[in-house]
Parts: sequence; C-alpha cells; structure tokens
Amino acid sequence: MNLVKKKIKSAKVIFISVLILGLILCVTIIFSFGGCGKPAIEEAPEKIEESVEEVTTEEEEIEKEEEVEEIEEVSGAEITGNINILSGLEISDSVKNYRPIAVMIENHPESRPQSGLHLADVVFEVVDEGGITRYVAVYSSYEAEIMAPIRSARQYYAEIARSFDPIYAFWGTYPECYPIIESMDMDVLDGNSEVLAYTSSGWRDSSRHSALEHTACMSTVKLKEDAENYGYSLEGGLSPFRFKLDSVQSDRGNISNITVDFSTDKFKIDFEYDIDNNNYIKYLAGSPHKDRETGEQITLNNVIVMITDIENSGDAAGHMVVRTTQSGKAYYFLDGNIIEGSWERYSIFDPFTFKDDDGKIVLLNRGSTWVSIIPSIDRLTY
Repeated sequence: MNLVKKKIKSAKVIFISVLILGLILCVTIIFSFGGCGKPAIEEAPEKIEESVEEVTTEEEEIEKEEEVEEIEEVSGAEITGNINILSGLEISDSVKNYRPIAVMIENHPESRPQSGLHLADVVFEVVDEGGITRYVAVYSSYEAEIMAPIRSARQYYAEIARSFDPIYAFWGTYPECYPIIESMDMDVLDGNSEVLAYTSSGWRDSSRHSALEHTACMSTVKLKEDAENYGYSLEGGLSPFRFKLDSVQSDRGNISNITVDFSTDKFKIDFEYDIDNNNYIKYLAGSPHKDRETGEQITLNNVIVMITDIENSGDAAGHMVVRTTQSGKAYYFLDGNIIEGSWERYSIFDPFTFKDDDGKIVLLNRGSTWVSIIPSIDRLTY
C-alpha cells in the first residue's frame, strides 16, 4: 500500500514538473516569438505607409519636373490679355478676333496684283508645281471685302491651314486630294465642287484676266455667312504666335534687303527694313508688291523663313511634296535683327512652335507676319 502511494506521489511530482517545464517553455516561446512578432505586426503598417509616402513623393517630384518642362521659356516680356491671337493687336471696334479664315491665293505672274493680301494677319508662301508659289493667307483681325485670285488646294497647303483650326476656303483641288483634306477634320468651303462643303458666295471677275483660272474671288464677310449656314463656329482657332512690344529704336538693327529665292526671278521676294516704322516693305520680282484695289504696298511686322524638305512627287502633274511636321531650321527677322532658331510641329492638328537656338519661344512684334518656306538656307540672303 505504501509502495502504491509512493508511486502515485512520484507520478504527481513528475506531472507537476513536466507541467511547470511546459509552462516555462510556452512563456519563453511567447516572449521569444510573440513578443518580437507583435511589434513587427504593429510596425509593418508604418513601414508600408513610409514606403507609400516615398513612392508618392517620387511621383510628385516627377509630376513637378513634368510641369516645369511644360512651362516653356520665352525670349522676352510677353504681351497677353485682350489681343487678337494672330496679330497680337488689342481687340477693338477696328481690330476683330474672329476665327481664322485661311484662303488659297495664287501668285502666277498673270494673276498679279492680288487683292486682299495686305489685310491678312499671316501669309504662308511655298512653291507649287512648275516653281510657281501660292499663298495660304489667314485672316482674323480685319475683314477683306475681296480676296483674289483664289486657287486650288494642295495637301501641304491644307496641312498648313489646319495648324490654325480655321475655316479653310479654296477653289477646288485635284481628285486624289479631296479625301486627304476630308481626313483632316477641317471646316472647309470649296468654291468649285460639292465633294466637300460648296460655297456659292465666290464669284468671277473677268476684268482681272481673260483666263478663267485667274478670275476667282472671295470675301471674308461672305465666307462667314456661308460658314454659319453650314453650322461652322466663328469663334476659336489656334495660333503659332506670341507677342511683345516693338524694340525701342536704339535697340533696332540694320539687317535689311532680305531675299527669298523660291525658284526663278519671277517669284523672288525682297523685304526692305524701315527702321523708323519698324516694319518690312515687300517687293515681288523686283517691283513693289501692291494691292490691286488700293495700290497699298504690302508691309510686314515680322518675316519668318522656315527650312524643310521640298521635293517633286514625280507624278504627271508635277505636284510637290512638302514636309509640314517634325522640325527644321528657322530664321526670324524683326526689329531689324535676325534670330536663328527652329520650328517644330509633330501633328498636322497642332500649331507650329517657333523657338530660338536656346529653345525659348520667339516673341514676335504685333501686326502681320510673312512666312516663307524653302528647302535650304542657300535660298535665303540678307
């Protein structure tokens, strides 16, 4: 009996000892793993939050850098406010700001003198088939009661016009060009076909020439009426220009006699700088370039020369191919000085951007601008 009690007592002692050891072991494990693990669980969200904050901070920095990149530097004190987008002139009863109207005007020797070019805010000139140049004349500040002679469109002329998001007016084009113009999603008015939007407001003036091709006329007033009939907006538009005040006379240069040679002497143009009026007087083929109705000689406040690729397409008609996107060299003449730089545009739906060699936006003088597009610098002298 005593032996049995001793065995039971011994077993109890062993059981209690094991239980105590087990408890000690559990406590050790809890403190070793649970004790370290709990702070780890509590600290994890903090570390995640820190990581998120770091990523957010990096993203904010990237966004700030992108914002800085988007803020383009300009080459002087810029004029802003209540100004026309194409001329920079203050809007008033005499200076309008209607949506740009881009019109095709020809420059065949037998079409001269033209009508209405002196009222355009911007004129782009580039060679066409046979070495003849044509104009994309863009109006916004002033009405032109007569613009003539109106001629047909080409793909690159339409691309130039598209940069202004204008109402684009012309007198027909070759069959393959109609779908190209249509793909540009542009408000157009065609005086010679119903393939696109036909305008009946154009007219012929036989007193201009015996050849029908040199007689077509249009008016910005009548074109705006046609535009409203088609549901086109007369507001909006895009501009490649930004403006400044004219330089004071002491800061004006003496670069004059600027010559652009497009093809032959019949299409060579010259600009003579007038330091007192701070503008450029235009000559065509060695003679003053005047308006037919008023006899007024064309004067410009800015002259831009763009360099790009110009080639003959090789087709039967001799149509030209002119690159109007990507980038190229550019020369800016204003205040009697020259600024060398570049032009760029990466879509036909965007306006041109004009920069100097430091990458700053070139600010133009308020008023009218003539843009000549040529294939190489050797066609420009000054």
